[in-house]
Amino acid sequence: MAGSESIPLTSEQDVVFARQTVRRVARQMDFSIVDQTKIVTAASELARNALVYGGGGVLEWETIGENGREGLRLTVSDKGPGIEDLTLAMKDGWTSGKGLGLGLPGAKRLVNDFAITSTPGRGTTVIVTKWK
Repeated sequence: MAGSESIPLTSEQDVVFARQTVRRVARQMDFSIVDQTKIVTAASELARNALVYGGGGVLEWETIGENGREGLRLTVSDKGPGIEDLTLAMKDGWTSGKGLGLGLPGAKRLVNDFAITSTPGRGTTVIVTKWK
């Protein structure tokens, strides 16, 4: 199954829709129930972060193939204030007090590949991949 889609993140309903879409795609790709839950949880956390901290954003998903394996890649981006201290934000136990409590380090543990870029005043982009 090849595909990609872009989902705006401007409301809590968009976060729910993004989560449902990622679950549907992961299921269609025959991810295990555990891996479906992991990628959906990561998508939910990252989408909510973009909405709450970035003032809204976009979740893009794409199915990818590499070295004979299939994966689901999510790119969540916003044009918000950015993250002042990425090292601190990636520390276990650090929270701003507004999120689900999973945080960026938790989202990172749920996926196979994780990359984040953030520029204060310009926004944040997180790219994650879950491989089958």
